[in-house]
Amino acid sequence: MLLGVLSACVVGAAVLYSLFFWIIPAAVQYNASAALLWHDVIVERFLDLITGSTRPQRLLKAVQKNATKGNPQSVISAIDHFCRRCEWAMNVGDEKGTILDSVVCEVSPGSTLELGTYCGYSTVRIARLLAPGTKLITLEFNPDYAKVARQVIEFAGLQEKVLLVEGPSGDIIPKIKEQFGITTFDLVFLDHWKDRYLPDTKLLEECGLLRKGSVLMADNVICPGTPDYLAYVRSSPKYDSKYFKSHLEYTKAEDGLEKSVYLG
Repeated sequence: MLLGVLSACVVGAAVLYSLFFWIIPAAVQYNASAALLWHDVIVERFLDLITGSTRPQRLLKAVQKNATKGNPQSVISAIDHFCRRCEWAMNVGDEKGTILDSVVCEVSPGSTLELGTYCGYSTVRIARLLAPGTKLITLEFNPDYAKVARQVIEFAGLQEKVLLVEGPSGDIIPKIKEQFGITTFDLVFLDHWKDRYLPDTKLLEECGLLRKGSVLMADNVICPGTPDYLAYVRSSPKYDSKYFKSHLEYTKAEDGLEKSVYLG
């Protein structure tokens, strides 16, 4: 009797393990909404509960354990490995990251703005390609994310190239010229709250932080999606806009980046 109960428990545990780590993740790979619900709500909350930590904290530990201090590429690789093999996270990811890399190299920006630091993955990805003496300003609203991002950026050895500013983008953008001596940005990477893409773009225009030729790169324009932003940059005579089709980070669901060149 006892042996039967134990056997049932072992089988049940094996089935639950398979469902949680293999079957459901594979099933949601091609469905963006299901993938976000599973990874970004159910799994994250469950792991937060059983580990007593947060996803950003777990990601940081993976970097500290598996990356080489002072080596930005190893930090990127460690995060990508963590997100593909251990726990999904909404970074720009390795696939879209190569698109972002190519644009950074093409623009060769002297001044860069990132909206939405999260854990610092894209910050490291951008900053490692910047020329000496150039600066990346990255804005993060969540202080817990910012705390982790600072450690990731420092671990990568890029703290001299990056200025992380905490607070709402809508409050910080109007103060950038005065506080940081920035005239205009050559490159802006939008990867924060999706409902802030359009108002913050208009705010950058109003504050004179864009020049003719400034490039805006927007992530997650399909999933979770930014329809109002896309409609604006694709229809406005102020922009020449192009979509780069890809996939939602670490899945097979469609997503992409929108590159928009400001025409003035």
